[in-house]
Amino acid sequence: MTEHHHHHHHDENCECGHHHDHVAESSKYDQMLAQYELHLHDEIVQNEVRSLVEKCQAENDTTEVKRFLFSCIELTSLRVTDNEDGILAFVERINRFTDANPDFPTPAGICVYPRFVSLVSQSLEADGMAVSTVTGGFPASQTFPEVKTIETALALKDGATEIDTVMPVGYFLDGDYETVSDEIQELKAICGEDVPLKVILETGALQTAVNIKKAALMAIYSGANFIKTSTGKIEPGATPAAVYVMCQAIKDYFGKTGTRIGLKIAGGVRSSAQAVDYYSIVKEVLGKEWLTPTLLRIGASGLANHLLSDIKGESVTAF
Repeated sequence: MTEHHHHHHHDENCECGHHHDHVAESSKYDQMLAQYELHLHDEIVQNEVRSLVEKCQAENDTTEVKRFLFSCIELTSLRVTDNEDGILAFVERINRFTDANPDFPTPAGICVYPRFVSLVSQSLEADGMAVSTVTGGFPASQTFPEVKTIETALALKDGATEIDTVMPVGYFLDGDYETVSDEIQELKAICGEDVPLKVILETGALQTAVNIKKAALMAIYSGANFIKTSTGKIEPGATPAAVYVMCQAIKDYFGKTGTRIGLKIAGGVRSSAQAVDYYSIVKEVLGKEWLTPTLLRIGASGLANHLLSDIKGESVTAF
């Protein structure tokens, strides 16, 4: 991702010879944002996404789509009460399911708290499943930057193959784009090229379509490989409007750079019908190229059972 070499604290195109203070420094982010359509009206976004979803509902409510959505799931356990026994039982259910259903797609990954990464990476037998973890003072992102980097490095050492982190939303809403960008860049540097970094925007806290699009672009500009809706810890979690706006940011960025950024939808995705609606939004806004687990993820736990029950036509509780 060549466009992410923003570690220089001056503007290389500037010939004025003056020392740039913090105000001028932050303007590179404003210049970046100014290249994108940001005149978004929440009501119009709501109406557009509602009519899109209604238009596509019937054609996408198929077994084939549900099998695909199952292959995009990151089975998630992020509870205060999680312990070794519970996580091990969770992994064993996944191992059992993938063993017993070789004809069925494997879920995309598993997502757990950092202290379980070692256990999961040693006990997960399903081929090709990512081991994701949440680092950087999840879910509030309000810890010291040094702690964020150490936590991320330790998770990678323990075998994490993907990192989910929360954008520092307080700084973002304050307009301190430099700190937001620096923190994300720092974590991306620790991940390196081979480990995808997913940046959670916490769209429920951002509230407006304009904020969501700006945050999405800031995350991408700073090195995110995926942008993710929510932590699942505050309401609302994922919403069709937020996903629609994030898809537009990904599409606009692709138009300018040719780089495909992934999307992870998380926070309250429970029913098959909701998942199918999100599929419709991704398909209509981003197109078929994004309909692959390498670019589309859904963070959920109960959803897997709902999709399985729909596909098999009987109540299934595999997970």
